[in-house]
Amino acid sequence: MIRSLGFAAATLAAILLSGTAFAQSGKLVLYTSQPNEDAQATVDAFKAKHPDVDVEWVRDGTTKIMAKLQAEFAAGNPQPDVLLIADSVTMEGLKRDDRLMPYADADTTGFADGLFDTDKTYFSTKLITTGIVNNTRAETTPSSWKDLADPALQGQTTMPSPLTSGAALVHLATLTQNPDLGWDYVAALAENGATASGGNGGVLKAVAGGEKAYGVIVDFLPIREAANGSPVNFVFPKEGVSAVTEPVAILKTAQNPEAAKAFVDFVLSEDGQKLAASQGYLPARDGVEAPAGFPARDAIKLMPFDAAKALADEDANKKRFAELFGG
Repeated sequence: MIRSLGFAAATLAAILLSGTAFAQSGKLVLYTSQPNEDAQATVDAFKAKHPDVDVEWVRDGTTKIMAKLQAEFAAGNPQPDVLLIADSVTMEGLKRDDRLMPYADADTTGFADGLFDTDKTYFSTKLITTGIVNNTRAETTPSSWKDLADPALQGQTTMPSPLTSGAALVHLATLTQNPDLGWDYVAALAENGATASGGNGGVLKAVAGGEKAYGVIVDFLPIREAANGSPVNFVFPKEGVSAVTEPVAILKTAQNPEAAKAFVDFVLSEDGQKLAASQGYLPARDGVEAPAGFPARDAIKLMPFDAAKALADEDANKKRFAELFGG
């Protein structure tokens, strides 16, 4: 009897051990909005730690990724285990629709409150902040968001449109949630001749080329181009910056949830955050060195942002912005 119990215990241990091995093996399907080069580097680094996981990844802009995913939901056949997409507002929509799997045991050491969902359904992986870019030949260098509404800068500012740019939509929601700025500030920009169209690339081109002296833009574009000799300077305004955070989340319908958890663990880990920094992005985790050209992580002030409110206000925000700027 004792021998039988010993054999049963050994068998159970073997099953548990094999289960653990299986948990970080098999196929993992990732849908991501990362640029192709960054996505490949992320997958390669993850596979270096989990060589038994076969990662299949699909890359496109967040809007197109979500259109594909919604079609799969409608067909009853969602494919991804894990999502790594641009912004928390999109994740809030998925959470509202009960599409995300909570991961209570995710290690959020070094991540400030507000950088992960309180129910742990999604987690920020980096900070892509929006601030001010100026041409280095411009007469002044702004230090405040309000400087862009100064009549002395009449007609000299351009920005991406929240009707086409996800980061710009998050920025608009952040501004309008800020009681010291709000819609009065956005209206003052319009009255001061600021223009809004397209995405961040167009803003960089306009400011670097001297068509406009100032712009509202995501951080890494002008910081990278300044390092390459472009006549641009990026400013983190004193009121703080908005940020899209490229959150990661596991779908409730994940076919390989254990491998998905391992992927979340990796991108939140110190090594995963160092990878983000090596790609030129500001890491979300405290204590990881920022890329060249950025101030220290703890020197950057983030304006408060309520993603659930931004989701609820999205249509109204777009409509009001279009009324002010056209579109």
